[in-house]
Amino acid sequence: MTATFRPTNNVTLPTAWYALQPLWQGGEEVVQKGLPHQQLAPTWQILLLGDGSPTRHLQLLTGEPTEVDVIDMSPIGMDLDGAPKQIQAVPGPRIRRQVWLRKASGQRLAYAASWWEVAHVDEYLQNRTLPIWASLARLRTELYRDVQGIYYGHSAALEAAFGYPGPFWGRHYLFWHDKKPLTLIYEVFSPYLTKYLGPMQTF
Repeated sequence: MTATFRPTNNVTLPTAWYALQPLWQGGEEVVQKGLPHQQLAPTWQILLLGDGSPTRHLQLLTGEPTEVDVIDMSPIGMDLDGAPKQIQAVPGPRIRRQVWLRKASGQRLAYAASWWEVAHVDEYLQNRTLPIWASLARLRTELYRDVQGIYYGHSAALEAAFGYPGPFWGRHYLFWHDKKPLTLIYEVFSPYLTKYLGPMQTF
């Protein structure tokens, strides 16, 4: 896929977060079953619907460390923040974290918003510049990634940030630790990854 937009390095974040405007979305049943390959190619389904670490997958795909640019850490109290309904499983008051995941050389690969209980965010994100997976791995935290929803949709802000036109694929999931929900995460992946994963759809 050829980029028709130039990445904007000074993309700043307003008080809101970057949710996709869905053209299509599916819930937990769709996630468990998987999608027809003509809708989403198998390689992309492994990334989006699998329960492995996306930052680890991105590092393996690109051959470069996955680095994080933290662009927002906002206390939101008990507000539901327009997040997926599973935010209610995360105890409040909450804080919202937003990041770009990128190659060490600079190319943005994904966007992520996550919601944490304020009382525990410092415990699990001791170094906030690390990817969540790296932070929790250092703590030897046992986790279960519970993918709850998948999206295909537009975002003008993400087009500018990624340097690629939409639509984009995204998902949200709960992290469980010690049988309790730890955080809710919403991720959107850049079409740049077609370089490694191939086309998003098979025809």
